[in-house]
Formats: sequence, C-alpha cells, structure tokens
Amino acid sequence: MTTYAIDFTHSSINFSIKHMMISKIHGGFDSFSGHVQLEQIEDFKNAEIRFDLDVASINTRDDSRDHHLISADFFDADRYPKITFIKTVTEGDKANFKLIGDLTIKNLTKEVVFDVVYTGHVKSPWNTDAYGFSCSTLLNRKNFNLTYNAALESGGVLIGENVQINIELELNPL
Repeated sequence: MTTYAIDFTHSSINFSIKHMMISKIHGGFDSFSGHVQLEQIEDFKNAEIRFDLDVASINTRDDSRDHHLISADFFDADRYPKITFIKTVTEGDKANFKLIGDLTIKNLTKEVVFDVVYTGHVKSPWNTDAYGFSCSTLLNRKNFNLTYNAALESGGVLIGENVQINIELELNPL
C-alpha cells in the first residue's frame, strides 16, 4: 500500500446551502486532515480513506455566522469537535466512481455516497507526482440533527435542508 499526502494548498472541502429561499451561502473548512492508502492510484476498491474536519474551522466569510454554526444550535463544536468520513466501499472505474462511507456529524453516523471524478495525473516542476480528484454529494442536514431554522415573514425558511458538498483533492505519494 502507498500512502498519499493531501496537498492542503491545492485541496478544499466546501459546501453550499440555500439562504432565505433565494440565494446560497458558500463556506468551507479551513482545517482538515486525511489518511489515504492505496495499492495503486487506479484502484480504490481496497483503499483506506479517512477524513477528519475541524468543526471550529468552518468559514463562511461572516464571523458572527461562523460562531453561530459552531454553537449548540448547529454543530456544537465544544461537544463534537470533528466531522469524520471513513470509506467503506467503492463502485465504478478509475475515471468516475462512487465513494461510499460513513459520515459522522454530532455523533450521528450515516452512509453517504460521493460521486468522484479522477481529474488527472501530472509531474510537477519539482519532479513530484500529483493526482487530482473532484468529489461531490448532496445531503440533508436534518439527518445529522442540524435542525435549527427560522420562519420568514414572507413565507419559507431561513435555511434550506439540502447541503451540497464539494471536495477538490490533490494527492501526492509519500
């Protein structure tokens, strides 16, 4: 098995969610770690994959909103400081596959399916290998007990239920 390091300067974990029924809020996590081990980059079937996100590193470009998101109303970062994903199964081929695993938020674990696109391999100018992947999924935040909301005077609610997760990953073999 080869261990791959995440190139954090070229990787990101982002999300978007409906705001007041008319727009979307975008955000991400500034601090995360991962463990990726594969026999060969072309085959994820026997891969060991784990990601841990630091909840307190959430960043929506609004400090007051970020503090609210890490409060007990949402993620309750004092009690649940990490969001964790552990791969259980993969389906498909190298170019497009499904990464299936257990996502744990606030001590609730649910199976999620990420659609993954292999975006390529290059040799860097420093003679290192780099491999790219784009991953996405849509999940309902209420499935993870993230239920805070507020009714709008004009009808509807402040925050949508479905969260779009997008991950851009650049991996380098160690």
